[in-house]
Amino acid sequence: MNMQTTPHIMMVRPSNFRFNPETATDNFYQKSDARSSEEIQKLALEEFDAFVAMLRDQRVNVVVVEDTAKPVKPDALFPNNWISTHSDGKMILYPMYSPSRRLERRKDLIERLMKKGYQVSEILDISFFEKDAQFLEGTGSMVMDHESKTIFASYSDRTHPIPLRYVGEMLGYSVVGFHAVQEVKGQLAPIYHTNVMMHIGTDLAVVCLDAIPKASEKQKVQRSLTQTGKKVIPITEKQKFNFAGNMLEVSNDGGEKFTVMSQTALDSLNVGQIQLIEKYTTIISPSIPTIEKLGGGSARCMMAELFLPKKN
Repeated sequence: MNMQTTPHIMMVRPSNFRFNPETATDNFYQKSDARSSEEIQKLALEEFDAFVAMLRDQRVNVVVVEDTAKPVKPDALFPNNWISTHSDGKMILYPMYSPSRRLERRKDLIERLMKKGYQVSEILDISFFEKDAQFLEGTGSMVMDHESKTIFASYSDRTHPIPLRYVGEMLGYSVVGFHAVQEVKGQLAPIYHTNVMMHIGTDLAVVCLDAIPKASEKQKVQRSLTQTGKKVIPITEKQKFNFAGNMLEVSNDGGEKFTVMSQTALDSLNVGQIQLIEKYTTIISPSIPTIEKLGGGSARCMMAELFLPKKN
């Protein structure tokens, strides 16, 4: 049985965080503002460093990697989109929708992990799908239940069926694909990443079922979650827009489990939802408003899980 959580997390400390108009075409959570690039970068670093400190205070192992100044990579602090690691030593590198984000795949970063004792048995680079305009942005596109070996994914311009099936076959996981939408300026548009509407922990699943318009797909998602024994916590569209679906369960060396979500997400939850999460895990809630507003991603997006075996 695969473990659902890991006490090892990789995070990339940004060098040039800013609003990226290239990714804003389908990420409706991003919003630009008039602050200077220097002020935005300063605030992003403060939020990032405080987040890392909160995780380390709970004895979660965080490998912090510095972003390289050149080439400029505005979204480098969201590494979970280009890399995933697995308990059998596999590392997968993913095809990215935005050309500016393809620069985030760094060979030196992989080598650094290996020097730190993380054992990689195989690197599976599926970025070749980019040539055919086929994309799958890591654990943004896919929310995985490792224990039942199931991948949940909502189709969008960043999540295509062919690479999704390819990864499922490589890992030996079944795929539950569906369509999720949100209203933007009076029109329905696909949700760009599954992990903004859905989270799966050891005992809990948080999901915005209201975002799945097709009844058969909604039932399929709900049934697949409950069959694995998960307690399902539905969230509303409004809570989803406040990043309440963008959570990650992590653990520490002592085996304690934590649900990590932003302060924005926590503030949007009701008392009953919070109590249910706290029944199984302790909540860690960093305040990352600058990163959320300009980057359009939240706490989960900033953490790449390291499931790789580690040399003692």
